[in-house]
Amino acid sequence: MEEKLKTLEVLASDVTGYLEKLSYSESRISQYRSAWQRVAKFMKENELLSYSAAVGEAFIYHLIGDRKFDNLDRWEKDIIQCANVLTEFLETGAVKFRRCQKFRDLKGAVGHTMQEYIAYKKSYGISRVTIEGYKHCFQHFLCYLDDNGINDVSPINQQLLINYGNQLGFCTPDFRHRSLSVIKGFLRYLYDRGITDRDYSRTVPKDKYTRQPKIPSTYTGEEVEALIASIERSSPKGKRDYAMVLITARLGLRATDVCCLTFGNIHWEESKIVLNQQKTGERIELPLLSEIGEAIIDYLKYGRPESALPYIFLHVNHPYDRLNRSTLHSIICLYLRRAGIHYEKERRHGPHALRHSLAGVLLAKKTPIPVISEVLGHQSTESTRYYLRIDLNSLRQCALEVPLVSSTFYEGRVTR
Repeated sequence: MEEKLKTLEVLASDVTGYLEKLSYSESRISQYRSAWQRVAKFMKENELLSYSAAVGEAFIYHLIGDRKFDNLDRWEKDIIQCANVLTEFLETGAVKFRRCQKFRDLKGAVGHTMQEYIAYKKSYGISRVTIEGYKHCFQHFLCYLDDNGINDVSPINQQLLINYGNQLGFCTPDFRHRSLSVIKGFLRYLYDRGITDRDYSRTVPKDKYTRQPKIPSTYTGEEVEALIASIERSSPKGKRDYAMVLITARLGLRATDVCCLTFGNIHWEESKIVLNQQKTGERIELPLLSEIGEAIIDYLKYGRPESALPYIFLHVNHPYDRLNRSTLHSIICLYLRRAGIHYEKERRHGPHALRHSLAGVLLAKKTPIPVISEVLGHQSTESTRYYLRIDLNSLRQCALEVPLVSSTFYEGRVTR
């Protein structure tokens, strides 16, 4: 694909006009301009006439240097975000970037080999999130190798790997498990490619980590109703939020599926919502409850901006693109606070918590597991059994009585 190029002056002017249309404040736009001046200085020093995605990436690496991203100052991370906005607009013609991407540079001969391994894994279609996880683990391992004066893969041996495994004992069990797994695959790759003459993947320390699934976070029926009642529906945003929260709470749809709902998914004549789930690809049919249908109609008639997009729920402000799941998460958090519902750190507070809560309500009504599985769109009832742990009334029926201890049990025992 041909790389997109544009002079920085023209690109900055286009982005500024775009941000002004989005009602960005003058102070925020001024911060962008200040950061772009640093980009302009970098381009001048390197005799670069046009801006491209590669130029933006080179500037970011120049700014970071040999430091870790997490050690950067807040203002430096903000400059990186401003540079990313230039690239985002150049590539897509829009600005949807909201978070500062973490650049994990794998340097040196070992780092280059790690990058080749990531490219090899990428050819098998692993996701961007998985790739970032690989980079995170490799960066940690690379720092360990640097601290021990190792700048090539050939000196890696069993003792070094054992020592590294011991050092990982200070990390979380999840990160330790993932790191050892990634490094094991990397070492096997080195041996298969003939880069090393011994398969050191067999010497990577084993851990007994077993990921324990967390108990699903749920809210009571009263809390869910208070959440829904807290949504003020006189504005376009309120009408949209009410319909989305109602679909999530009453039907248990995943956040991505709610955000991706199209007009074709609503079968008005049959009073059904029919879609292929984003996560599983499985088709699911759910009843179009009257209150949900009325909420959608209210939004379409009096709240939805004019747009040719097929998606039902759109942003309130220009550009009127569809929402993503993180936006729905923020929406639900907002109304939880407005409803005065307090949630602890252990209790999740996003769309998935409403999905869990629906499962809890169905279990309390003695709904059979296969029916709950169909409602939630699970491929297997085994996934639905995950929710059995929140059915406290049924769990109490499984409890065994503890027999009383005879008084003679303590006779002859010495109290220390």
